[in-house]
Amino acid sequence: MRRLFWLAMGVTIGVLVVRKLSAAAEKMTPAGIGASIADGLRDLADAIGDFGADVREAMSEREQELRAGTGLDAPLPDAGDAAALRRGAHAADS
Repeated sequence: MRRLFWLAMGVTIGVLVVRKLSAAAEKMTPAGIGASIADGLRDLADAIGDFGADVREAMSEREQELRAGTGLDAPLPDAGDAAALRRGAHAADS
């Protein structure tokens, strides 16, 4: 029984080693290297896309902060109000 256990253990370890070596050898073939490069480029493209989306989102938030801080989103005055403001500004200069 003991010898059967060790035989089974040896076969199991042998199979695992052969599978690992086969997988490593597959990665070293031209097709395996091409697949690795393709996966890497796909990951890089995803990362660049995520970065661009983050930059656009931050840019939009900052633009809203600047617009709120400078009052650029305030409604424009009516034509009559604008004329009165201009007359008032010239009167103050005199």
